Amino acid sequence: MKHKRALAMLAGFGLALAPIMAAAQEINITRSVLTDLPYTLIYPAPMVASGGGDAPLIINHPEAPLQCDMRVVPVEDTDWSAETALSALDDAEIAAAWAETLPGFTVASKGTSSYQDAEALTYEGTSTDSAMGMPLTLVHTEAVSSGRGYALDCIYAADQAAQARPLVDFIIANFATRSDADCCVGATLVPEEEPVAQ
Repeated sequence: MKHKRALAMLAGFGLALAPIMAAAQEINITRSVLTDLPYTLIYPAPMVASGGGDAPLIINHPEAPLQCDMRVVPVEDTDWSAETALSALDDAEIAAAWAETLPGFTVASKGTSSYQDAEALTYEGTSTDSAMGMPLTLVHTEAVSSGRGYALDCIYAADQAAQARPLVDFIIANFATRSDADCCVGATLVPEEEPVAQ
């Protein structure tokens, strides 16, 4: 699947990821209201969404170096599959595509992963530098569903992987290419405590 490799700039990179992120207890759900661009994006409550519609939907953590962007992209090959795309993946081509945004980017791993309702191609890697003056890790996923292409990219400070990666995995596992998906894959819901009767 061919698409632009555009990333919005990360904001708020001065703060480290807080341990509370790994134990996020509240979530936000953003669903498309457009019937021709269906999706459901589920993410931890501290993160804030902007954009959407024909523009990328971007979620940022206001106090940590973590951002994901999701976009619906044109598809030429409606018979696309994650496995076929994986077999054709060229590490040098990927590195070149990200070179301007993520200098020194190299692919560290690639494979397939699951959205709620589709199998996605995934690759990840880390840059040696960035516009923020620090190495960044990128986790890229893409899939085709009902003739539409979906790309979900998450980037975070490489030195914050232990805190950020579980959140990225949660966001990817709970993404859906339809507007009526439910939460939550990969999470255990904690029941609210009932008040004690007096």
